[in-house]
Amino acid sequence: MTGPDALGITEFRTRLRTWLDANDLTPPADHSLDGQVAQLGRVRRALFDADWMRYGWPAEVGGLGGPAVLRAVLGEEVASRELAEPGIWSMIEVLAPTMISYARPELAAEMVPLLLSGREQWCQGFSEPGSGSDLASLSTKARPDGDRWIVSGQKVWTSLAQYAARCVLLTRTGPGHDGITAFFLDMDSPGITVRPLRTMHGVDEFAEVFFDEVAVPAERMLGDPGDGWRVAMDLLPYERSTCFWHRIAYLFTRLDRLIEGASPREDADLGAAFLALHTVRCRSRDTQRRLAEGGTLGAETSIDKVLLATAEQRLFDTAREVLPGAVELDDDIWRTEYLYSRAATIYGGTAEIQRNIIARRLLDLGKD
Repeated sequence: MTGPDALGITEFRTRLRTWLDANDLTPPADHSLDGQVAQLGRVRRALFDADWMRYGWPAEVGGLGGPAVLRAVLGEEVASRELAEPGIWSMIEVLAPTMISYARPELAAEMVPLLLSGREQWCQGFSEPGSGSDLASLSTKARPDGDRWIVSGQKVWTSLAQYAARCVLLTRTGPGHDGITAFFLDMDSPGITVRPLRTMHGVDEFAEVFFDEVAVPAERMLGDPGDGWRVAMDLLPYERSTCFWHRIAYLFTRLDRLIEGASPREDADLGAAFLALHTVRCRSRDTQRRLAEGGTLGAETSIDKVLLATAEQRLFDTAREVLPGAVELDDDIWRTEYLYSRAATIYGGTAEIQRNIIARRLLDLGKD
């Protein structure tokens, strides 16, 4: 195969599609969260063993190099074929780059291949009761104790915590933004309790996690003491670029299915849903391009977040309108996804917070 640096996006996509056509990774009938996580591991293992999962990642962590956009193409193909749930697939795009940027090189070299290959799942311990979108107010504490740190506190809305072997964790080690420190800890450490949370769409995707005097080796710190805020801010370019691209690709598959079940008289509603999705896809494509060119992403990604949440809710509102009873009466995938879409304006930073960021930092409208 052509080297990754010389492998163009079109050729990569063509070869990947040929491989996917020849290797059946169709999900089993089990749509439970257990089934989704098992399918995620199965797909990642197969793609890693065939080298597809290694493109776009540096050789230092078991990758084959090449531009990061190849990872976006891979995720888009996985999402479009509905081989893995896009939300949990895309977590890798947030957690692996964090390890590469902030962990000791030898730790990243050991751990990242475990995630890429599907042998492990990881989680992200950021949100807390009462601090939600306001990460700066977090209160989970870490205090030094010789060659280790002792962590106590609570996290909430931690995706897949009950399946995770590791956690990228933000803690309070001092006052203010400079008093936030990140760690990479093992989830089987003594003192950790995980309690799954049942959401209104009937899935235990999130969990609350309790830390009771949990010992973390000092060598598991990500960066230096006080680098935690920078770690959190550096996550956003990945969360709102590649992850969003994957989610949008999946939402287009739902639109296609909706069109199949709708009657011609609902063309206007379907057109509005398509326009909303097309708008956020165009915006996301520009974000991907800027990231691929080495650009720095910042407050402008809040626009991506608002557009995606709006498009997702518009799509499933349309499904409710043009498929009478599918949401209210049928125990169907449309009901589950409609209910999940209600959270689109909450998770990853609420719509209110994002609009405040746009107003203050992009439009210079001030704090009022």
